[in-house]
This record gives sequence, C-alpha cells and structure tokens, in this order.
Amino acid sequence: MSQPPIPPEERYATMVEELVGNPHVTHMSDAPAAENRFGSSALKINGKIFAMLVQGKLVVKLPRQRVDVLIASGAGERFDRGHGRLMKEWLTVDPASDEQWLSLSKEAMDHVGRGRPLGVTERP
Repeated sequence: MSQPPIPPEERYATMVEELVGNPHVTHMSDAPAAENRFGSSALKINGKIFAMLVQGKLVVKLPRQRVDVLIASGAGERFDRGHGRLMKEWLTVDPASDEQWLSLSKEAMDHVGRGRPLGVTERP
C-alpha cells in the first residue's frame, strides 16, 4: 500500500528545519500580517532570499544557466511573481516533481550565500 504524498507545507517545514541549523540562515515569520507578502515564507542567507514556498510550490534562486538546464529537463519552470514577467534566476518546482527540494534548496543557499564566505561572521 503506497503512502499518501506529503503536503507541500509539511515538506517545506521539514526542509526549513534542516537548513536553519546554518547560523547564516533565517526563516521569515509566517505571521498572518506577512501572509501575502513576497517572501513571507522565505529562507534567507545573510539577509538574501534563496528559497520559499509559493502556492504549494518550492521556489529557489539559482544561476540562470542552471535554471535553463532544469527547465529543459522538465524539473520546473521559471517563477512569475504574478506580474506576467518571468524571473530568469528563479525556478518553481511542483511538489509532484522528482526533484529533491532539500538538494535544490542547498544549491540555492550556496549560490546566494557566495556574497560572503559562509562561516565568516562580521564583528560589531
């Protein structure tokens, strides 16, 4: 007997738990006031969004060439914030996709986190 699919919110929450162990990663509050704002469920590294859950789908920031490859393989599609403009460095991954959310999110975290060496903290 097969298991029912894990709801996207639960899948994302499990991924968040794994990634917030990094001292440079923060998770935006899911407070009701923030519910409809862009990035209200986002994961950030050094203050920059690298992954979020939007309408039950994982959205990650990756290099444009990597997004192109993933789209060509059928793993996802470009993200549209709802303004009719596709974002070239953002990939939307459907929960039914075979792509692993955690590995894509780690890849996005590494990509976005390159601005400052991970493990190096600023002194006050």
